[in-house]
Formats: sequence, C-alpha cells, structure tokens
Amino acid sequence: MLSPHPAAALPSQPVRLYDSWWTVVAAALGAMLALTSGLWVSLHVHTDPTLHTAALFVHLASLVVGFGAVLSADYHGLLWATGRCGLTEVLSATSRLHVPIWAGLAGLVGSGMMLHPDLGSPLTLTKLALVFALTVNGLQAGLLGRRLATASTVGRGLLVWGGVTALVSQICWWGAVVIGFLNTNG
Repeated sequence: MLSPHPAAALPSQPVRLYDSWWTVVAAALGAMLALTSGLWVSLHVHTDPTLHTAALFVHLASLVVGFGAVLSADYHGLLWATGRCGLTEVLSATSRLHVPIWAGLAGLVGSGMMLHPDLGSPLTLTKLALVFALTVNGLQAGLLGRRLATASTVGRGLLVWGGVTALVSQICWWGAVVIGFLNTNG
C-alpha cells in the first residue's frame, strides 16, 4: 500500500549552515546583527584599566589563534595549488582549522568591544567593514569547502572562487591588523 504523501516517508534532514547560499546569507544576516549588537555594547560598556588590559591581551591572543589558523589554511591551499599535496589533504586540514579561526574571530570581536573603539574614526569604521567582510567571506568559504569536497573535478570556477576567497581573507585580516596597529599608535 502506497502512502498518500510520498514525502512523508522520506527522512527529514536538518538544514545545515553550508547547505546552500540561502543558509549562508541567513548566517551573514545573523552575523551582521551580532556585530551591530557588539557595537552597541561597546558604546555602553566602560572598562576600568585592569579590564582594558585583560581585553587587550585576549584581543592579541585571539589574533594569534584566528589569523594563525587562517595563514595555515591558506598555506595548505597554496601547497595544493602548486601540486605539493592532494585536495583531500587540504580539505581535511582546513576543516580542522574552522574552530580556531572562528574562535579567534569571536575573541577579537568580543574583546574589541571592551577596547573602546572610536566609532567616529574613518579607520575604525574601515576596520569594522573589514571584519564584517571577513565574517561573510568565512561563511561562504565553508560553502566552497563543501563544494570542493563533493566535486568530481575542480574546474576553473572553483579555482577562481578559492583564489578570490583566499585573497579577500588576506586583505581583510591584514587590513584589520594594520588599522589596529595604527589606531593603537596614533
């Protein structure tokens, strides 16, 4: 006997972050909301010198963890692009780096709220835009990784996508680091 609703017989799968562009866009909107909330908090929380020093330490440690993991992931991509390792090895290595990358970024945002960013400064606003672009780039990089893992061959489109993703990542991370340095010493 056939079920009147064939779809009811199929097991349902939960929607995951990297299932489609829709899920990535939804996550990007959530990230924008979280970053905006962080800005609001930074305007309303006043830290004493001890908490400021602790936040600065967490900020620097988070930079080491997050950016170090990004550099490692990009290095693995470069090894693959130059034929020095296989795609499976790169995907395996970079998938393990997602946690430190996101933990580092979260630590930077969280601690940055306590460092009294000057929201009237064009440099600070540029840094905030870089952080948002970095976050969105990281989200879509997860989708790229998923597509690479399921691709039978890596065509020009996936290669360009990967190259642009790495370039945007490096521009955003290095840009934010330089602006943070300039803001600290300016």
